[in-house]
Amino acid sequence: MTPNFGATRSDIRSRHALLTPESHEWIIQPGWEGAEFSCLISPDMGAKFAMFLLRFPADCMAPPALPGVARFLLCLEGEFQLDASTTLNTGDFAFLPPEDTAALRITQGSRLVLFEWCFLASGPVPAALHGSVDAVTGQPLRGNDWLIVQKLLPTDPAFDAEFNVMTFHPGASLAYVETHFMEHGLLFLDGGGVYRLDDRWYPVEAGDAIWMGPHVPQWFGALGRTPARYLIYKNYNRSPLARR
Repeated sequence: MTPNFGATRSDIRSRHALLTPESHEWIIQPGWEGAEFSCLISPDMGAKFAMFLLRFPADCMAPPALPGVARFLLCLEGEFQLDASTTLNTGDFAFLPPEDTAALRITQGSRLVLFEWCFLASGPVPAALHGSVDAVTGQPLRGNDWLIVQKLLPTDPAFDAEFNVMTFHPGASLAYVETHFMEHGLLFLDGGGVYRLDDRWYPVEAGDAIWMGPHVPQWFGALGRTPARYLIYKNYNRSPLARR
């Protein structure tokens, strides 16, 4: 491997972060035999959730989440099983509520992105669900048919989070600079462009991840000849006074 002599596009700040592949550190975790983790976002940086990339040099049986913790997984490559009859492949996703008992098995050579957060119940906790990104109907965002959003979880107040896939036609952008109390975790799946976070502007591409803390001014514009697409998380359906 050619040394990069200290160069990286990663930029970690108090209210936002860009995490790029050349700076990923891969580690092992107890109970995850066969898996390697890169923890991109965690409460240690100020977030109220965790986001991991996982790769699997060998088959793996995942341990259950910590008590009260929900999970969302998207298969980036390969496959994983929720039980003996449910196999999810590249582009498939799963939501696992706290205390879920699914036997999560991941096949050697697979890659996943995993989100974990302390779930805030509003009534009965929703059941586990799974699906395929390709099967989710996209809708124009605020009438802009060059910017399509696919909502992967039901629009139901029982869910305390949203996971969406956003697709931008080349040249499309968010309509305005957003500022709100919700935080985000984001992984670029395809394409790229320029992301504004606070008063900084970052070139971004497939494989990059972003953390946006509450009230960070944010904006994205797609560049290039192919669509830009990313998976994005945000805490939702909860008051800003709710504690995680």
